[in-house]
Amino acid sequence: MRDLWYKDAVIYCLDVDRFQDFNGDGIGDFHGLKDRLTYISGLGFTCVWLLPFYPSPNRDNGYDVTDYYSVHPQLGTLGDFVEFINLARERGLRVIVDLVVNHTSRDHPWFQSARSDPGSPFRDFYVWSKTKPEDAHEGVIFPGVQDTIWTYDRKAGEYYLHRFYPHQPDLNVANPKVREEIERIMGFWLALGVSGFRVDAAPFVIELKGVEAENVRDPLEFLADFRAFLQWRRGDAILLAEANLPPAEMADYFAADKLQMGFNFILNQHLFLAFARQEAAPLIEGLLTPPPMPETSQWATFLRNHDELDLGRLSESQRQDAFAAFAPEPRMQLYGRGIRRRLAPMLDGNQRRLRMAYALMLSLPGTPVINYGEEIGMGDDLSLKERDAVRTPMQWSADDNAGFSTARPRHLISPVVSRGDFGYRDVNVSAQRKEPNSLLNWMERAIRVRKENREFGWGKVDIVETGDPAVFGHCLRYQDGTIIAVHNLADRAVRVKLDVSEYQGRRLVDLIDHSEREPVREQRHEIELDAYGFHWFRVS
Repeated sequence: MRDLWYKDAVIYCLDVDRFQDFNGDGIGDFHGLKDRLTYISGLGFTCVWLLPFYPSPNRDNGYDVTDYYSVHPQLGTLGDFVEFINLARERGLRVIVDLVVNHTSRDHPWFQSARSDPGSPFRDFYVWSKTKPEDAHEGVIFPGVQDTIWTYDRKAGEYYLHRFYPHQPDLNVANPKVREEIERIMGFWLALGVSGFRVDAAPFVIELKGVEAENVRDPLEFLADFRAFLQWRRGDAILLAEANLPPAEMADYFAADKLQMGFNFILNQHLFLAFARQEAAPLIEGLLTPPPMPETSQWATFLRNHDELDLGRLSESQRQDAFAAFAPEPRMQLYGRGIRRRLAPMLDGNQRRLRMAYALMLSLPGTPVINYGEEIGMGDDLSLKERDAVRTPMQWSADDNAGFSTARPRHLISPVVSRGDFGYRDVNVSAQRKEPNSLLNWMERAIRVRKENREFGWGKVDIVETGDPAVFGHCLRYQDGTIIAVHNLADRAVRVKLDVSEYQGRRLVDLIDHSEREPVREQRHEIELDAYGFHWFRVS
């Protein structure tokens, strides 16, 4: 029997340098993170996903790596990392880390060697062209900020490929030595105790654009190689792919023992369209469109993360509906396809709607992933550039710098959110711990209920007819257990009749408040839902 721990997991994503500063230099570090592990485990999370913490010039939030085998000196040492891993294990927390191997920093010694000498052993670690390709302006990842994917390097005398920013030259995965290096990187961090990797930009990791090598295998097989290596080194380790692809292409990433997990971008984008229109139909479409997963694989579900909310898989009219509801000002939008806001401001701080959104996400099939600060309804800072708007320091208290650091404000890695309805004096962990009905305390209870009922992580999902276009109902079945979840997406109270004909004579027990209803006697069971109301029922 394989260890499928990730099906029961609840994942907490954080940026070490924005979570807790221990030494007062204005930058979060592993010492500070260690002190907050009890907070994370106490909320019920079972796994921590760390954004890049490697040495980097930080032109792209650490995704421009200069050394894959170390820790950024401002965050600590390898010894600090290992101590963090051990403390996390003691608290029942697994750790996965970002595997950023689509590209390196241009400052990486590999690239510096490659550009300096055509005979360098690292020259073929990257993708070069003597002339600028005709399609150099096609396929840019950051429209409006980036205008080409090929840049001329004077020292090398050639153009190099970079799917992302010019300071991030792409690695050449067709080169067997590059693939060996990727496996060496995985092996290093597995030996230090991580439970797997979130594969950044997975489709571009295995892309062969600009490569002229002969007899190159199907690049999807590279994923199978990485999976095989991973499980020889540590049998329960996982690969979680960031692969925002059309549904038909996603299936290939999980077939034949390739990746165990992938973020469900299709569901995420349709979920926000459903919120915007206050209609369940887009959500149902998003739930049914992605390809079915193999038994040992799992989708990762989420609302917001550390990037923009990408709506690129929606039609233009659908995307405009989402923009109108959640990002009506141009400064709230990004790259023509995304929203650079956190969830709480997008929902105008409406606590009932926030709870409904998280309840829905926690009840959907898959493994939930929650970004740091979302559990207290943190806000954003739109004065910061691009995606930095949602990457502000964690708000621990109403003390200076939100309790994140004792440094002077000008020395902070990023300003804390201090103004408006989401300023740290009003929105912080300390205040919400004292308030029984706070979002933080509600989140802890909701996560506990999810963990106690395995139908959420393992169950087969079916749509439940509600008779109201604003109300989404679904049923989760696992072994002998059945859970029915009902969520009202509208800002009005509704009365609906659930199609529960197969459960006549059985009772519905509310998993949130533990109340028990009269036995189901009719083919359609009537319930009332407040505006943005929801119920999770166990069929008893």
